[in-house]
Amino acid sequence: MKLVPRFLLLLLIFALPVWAQHGEHEGGGHTGGGQHRGGERVGGGYVPQHGPPAYRGHSVGEAPPRSAYRDREGHPEAPHVHDNGEWVGHNWGRGDARFHLDHPWEHDRFEGGFGPRYVWRLGGGGPDRFWFGGYYFGVAPFDLAYVNDWSWNNDDVVIYDDPDHEGWYLAYNVRLGTYVHVQFLGRQ
Repeated sequence: MKLVPRFLLLLLIFALPVWAQHGEHEGGGHTGGGQHRGGERVGGGYVPQHGPPAYRGHSVGEAPPRSAYRDREGHPEAPHVHDNGEWVGHNWGRGDARFHLDHPWEHDRFEGGFGPRYVWRLGGGGPDRFWFGGYYFGVAPFDLAYVNDWSWNNDDVVIYDDPDHEGWYLAYNVRLGTYVHVQFLGRQ
């Protein structure tokens, strides 16, 4: 009978580090900071509960000017997510040629975990090839302008599936509240 309480105690001891690492991000919470003016906050620790919904409109065929992303005073001129879960800038239809890949998932599919339960710390690299947890990614060429302020050795990111573009994922920067399209480049 004494084995059960000991087993539960051991289980709790081993679970605490995992719980502490992800606890403040669970549930799409906000850990403070962020850009805020005239409405919703952006960044500062907020983690969206889910990725964007599939886009229901028509593809416009070309990227908007950078200023088109700044939907409120003080918000970034980059695709971003409000702390109410609204994905600003994810309005490119399935037919947009920029997203076409001859070999989607050429390096296999990312299976490390999606959404708010999996907050990953960037481990190095740069836009062409960055990594975390033994997984490698590269930023889409058309999104390079939106990662100039990312810290490739320190920022936390969350990966979401792109519901509209085969072979692409969305990497959301928790500190900044911005996101970009990325391709999975494989595992270590």
